[in-house]
Amino acid sequence: MTYKNIKLAYDGRIARVTLARPDKLNPLDWSTVKELKAAVVEIEAQRGIDFVLLTGEGRSFSAGGDLDGYINLYAHPDEFQAFLGDFYDMLTGIEQASAIWIAAVNGVCVAGGIELLLACDMALAAEGAKIGDGHLNFGQLPGAGGSQRLPRAIGLLRAKHLMLTGELLDARTSESWGLVTKVVPDAGLIAAAEEWITGMATKSAIGLAGAKRLANMTLDTPYEDGLRQEIAFVHRYATTEPDATEGLLAFKEKRTPRFGARKED
Repeated sequence: MTYKNIKLAYDGRIARVTLARPDKLNPLDWSTVKELKAAVVEIEAQRGIDFVLLTGEGRSFSAGGDLDGYINLYAHPDEFQAFLGDFYDMLTGIEQASAIWIAAVNGVCVAGGIELLLACDMALAAEGAKIGDGHLNFGQLPGAGGSQRLPRAIGLLRAKHLMLTGELLDARTSESWGLVTKVVPDAGLIAAAEEWITGMATKSAIGLAGAKRLANMTLDTPYEDGLRQEIAFVHRYATTEPDATEGLLAFKEKRTPRFGARKED
């Protein structure tokens, strides 16, 4: 696929996805959502891609949806339903992907932008970032999972605060609330994300994908069912994946583990 609104590049085990309409603060209009949806599928199909670094070009991660475009979509309910379906598929694809998605939040991250952030596995922010829901500031409601993912990420009271007030949090407050886990100087944002990747790249790629799947299980699985599924998953991993035994042998022999590449699902 030819991408116009995003940039997609590959660098070893990393896919780099950049929202690339800085003049419009990287809006998540329908065409951009379709491109991101296609990129998720393309990246998952690539062999050896274990990490995705997602950021925005210019002074914004993403300022959210295209409000002008919504006026037309609202007048065509079937098209609006299709748009919401594409947005759902794209964000669910990120959550369910085997690769680890890391959001590097630069500048404004609001409305659809925070919904994109919340679908990622890890997030860090530049000191100048501003993060919030903001839908109601323009009479809108979150329609890409924000009303469900935000309370799960930061708790119900704080989620309702962001949704109802439209407040944008600075980077440090976003960190303390749990929207991101690290704040770095603006100029060091990508380097800090790459440092995370360098650390994770020493681990089992199969193990990383498995840990992501186990953690995400808590979102829609009753506690006791989750515990049972964890046992079944870990038993299968430990008894069929060489990386599990390799890690133990490396520890015993006091050497660096030699993990294999992630297998295709």
